[in-house]
Amino acid sequence: MWLVTLADLALLLVGFFVLVQANQTLDRKALADGLRAGFGVTATAPSADVARDIRPDPMPVGAASVEGFAPGSSMLPRSPEALIGWARDATGDPRVILEIAGSVDRSTIDVDRASGSGAVLAIDRARAVAVALAAAGAVPGDRIAIRAAAGDAGRPGRRVMLTIGYVGDRAGDRP
Repeated sequence: MWLVTLADLALLLVGFFVLVQANQTLDRKALADGLRAGFGVTATAPSADVARDIRPDPMPVGAASVEGFAPGSSMLPRSPEALIGWARDATGDPRVILEIAGSVDRSTIDVDRASGSGAVLAIDRARAVAVALAAAGAVPGDRIAIRAAAGDAGRPGRRVMLTIGYVGDRAGDRP
């Protein structure tokens, strides 16, 4: 029985060497064109603008939060000094960005007074934190992303979450 297994391994090894030998003379462009044709895709490359705008989501590596916002308010509930220190330390590496996500508790009173929208209030909360960080010079403006959190059913709340995300080396994107 072990001879069958040995023969299988020997054939697998021979197949590997055949594959290595065949790839030495492989025309990569011809292979790519063949794969595109097989899937019915045209061979047009995206423009430089489109390629520059397509970026993977940052990999989260750290987080902080500001909690305790009053219902319907975007005023910071306490001094942001500790948060400013954390953000300054966390964004010292130029390969990270800071994502600021505001959220609401989904109650009828935790909405923007002018529009009646919870999403607008969530963005206002995130923007208030971003303004405090920018005013203190803690994080460059081009490394801050603001969004409204969905306020999922498991963790709704009147807070702002700050996430440090690793985006890698973007030498072409930043000076």
